[in-house]
Amino acid sequence: MLPAQRTDSVSRDAVLSLSVLARESSVESEQQSEFRVLVRHFLDRFFGNEFASADGDAKTRLVQVACAIGIPPFVLSLYLYPVYHLPSHRARPYWAQAGDHSFFVLYTMVALGLVAIFEWDLLFPDLLDVFVLSSLPVRASRLLLTRMTAIVMLICAAIFDASFLAPVVLPAATDPPHLFRFLAAHCVAVACSGVFGATSILALEGVLLSLFGDRWFRRVSLWLQGILVVALLMLLFLNSVIANALEPLLRLPLSRFVPCFWFLGIYQRILDGPSTLPVFAHLARIGFAATAGATALAAISYPLAWRRRAIGLVEGAVVRERQPRLASPLRHLLHATALRIPASRAVWHFITQNLLRVPRYRMVLVFYGGAGVALVLAAVLRVNLGHGHFRFVFSPAGVRAAVPIVAFWTASGLRSTFLAPADQRGRWIFRVITGKPGFPHLNAARRWTLLWTLLLTGIAAGLASLAHPHLDAWRFAAVQATTAAALSFLLTDAFFLRVATIPFTGSKSSSATNLALLLIPYLGFFPGIVLFTISMERWMEVSPSHLLLAVASAIVADLCLRSVRRSHIKDTLRQIHADDEEEDFPLRLGLRY
Repeated sequence: MLPAQRTDSVSRDAVLSLSVLARESSVESEQQSEFRVLVRHFLDRFFGNEFASADGDAKTRLVQVACAIGIPPFVLSLYLYPVYHLPSHRARPYWAQAGDHSFFVLYTMVALGLVAIFEWDLLFPDLLDVFVLSSLPVRASRLLLTRMTAIVMLICAAIFDASFLAPVVLPAATDPPHLFRFLAAHCVAVACSGVFGATSILALEGVLLSLFGDRWFRRVSLWLQGILVVALLMLLFLNSVIANALEPLLRLPLSRFVPCFWFLGIYQRILDGPSTLPVFAHLARIGFAATAGATALAAISYPLAWRRRAIGLVEGAVVRERQPRLASPLRHLLHATALRIPASRAVWHFITQNLLRVPRYRMVLVFYGGAGVALVLAAVLRVNLGHGHFRFVFSPAGVRAAVPIVAFWTASGLRSTFLAPADQRGRWIFRVITGKPGFPHLNAARRWTLLWTLLLTGIAAGLASLAHPHLDAWRFAAVQATTAAALSFLLTDAFFLRVATIPFTGSKSSSATNLALLLIPYLGFFPGIVLFTISMERWMEVSPSHLLLAVASAIVADLCLRSVRRSHIKDTLRQIHADDEEEDFPLRLGLRY
């Protein structure tokens, strides 16, 4: 056999004999086993999908996401330092410390649950696995084992990302009396919560696939994802309420059915040792049992679900186009009003068909929609505790904030979906047929977004008016309706101000790979827009003249935004020089040689 040093020293560009090449390939084949290659392939599928890696920057985006997951616990750990180091040397109360610990277990459970939901379609076989990997001389049991190994590695990596920064700062920030017991409690509780958050989603998906098959599962998959995203984010947004009212909440019998309390029990049971409270000891037992049960259920149901999914993909599904009864009249109405130009009509229906048929775009809408619904519920609802029970009440400020939250989240979510980097291999057809997109093509996307923003904000304004208990409900309803219409037009024009591509065909700029720049509209502008809208709503309710002045100002602002957008589109159309994409256009047809 060729020596290893000789093989490493040989240049790849050198002209070698067939015998040397054969020996070199045999050495490389011995170094990578079939199991290792398959595991790496499935991990690449998890981390290198089209949403996680736009334009081949999978490693960069992976590092950004990993840091983003681990930053919130790290930042909270830093903020705990002044709380535990008061000038008067007062010790932090026991229940306040337990409330601090609840965030870490809750956050890890939510983060791992969202990771499992994001990888929803990739956790089980797809068409590539069935029609490509199944044709290779690889046993089905080996494919199943390697995919399960890749899932375990994904869960372990996500737990490490979500929790490895906080233990570095927590000991110095909280000064625990027993350092090793504190670190053990934190690591064990966080690990159990993360495992439960991921395996419970995987077990739910596996049980439904095993019992009902792939065809039925596809029908309810989108609704399940949306409900789970809303539930997880609602728990995270209500963490401050849970932490501040932890003692009365644990007295309720319903607390035994809330998963975040189970892992808080594990945390306190290990930290306090024999002196732990009975309620935490009971919750710890439930937490360990729930983690073991969810893991076992996921491991048992996964092979059955894997087989049923593979069979369903081979058999296929019969797609029946069923148009609702109101679809035809609405279509004719739109064609006669907003879609009189054929180009706008084509782009409009192109958007609708892509959102209905491409799972990747629906996934973006699920996450945006779930986050928006969770934000609205967290802003509107308040928990009222008393006399051994609790009830939800409406917050007046939260009711006012519902319309701006819905308007902002709808416009921004649709814009992000239209610019998503998935399934763009067929965008060359638009360049062949239309060349650069003009006003009719771009206005269709804006009008599509405006229609849905008006519809959803109108529903939010109606529900907010019903929840308003005061006598001047008619004035409040008028202000809410005006705010919904004004924000729908202004935010839609603002988000599509610089968009000069047809939806699902335009690539994001290089700055879009910077995660910090992507978060600026949500962390910087979103709170300001909501607070400004709430203050304007109160100002408009003072008198009808204020309402008319606000309407006139919104109209002027909208006309200015449209003028700027029209000028930008004209400048784009006047550019006759070929950019990089136009120069290598024939090479971007998705062909490989």
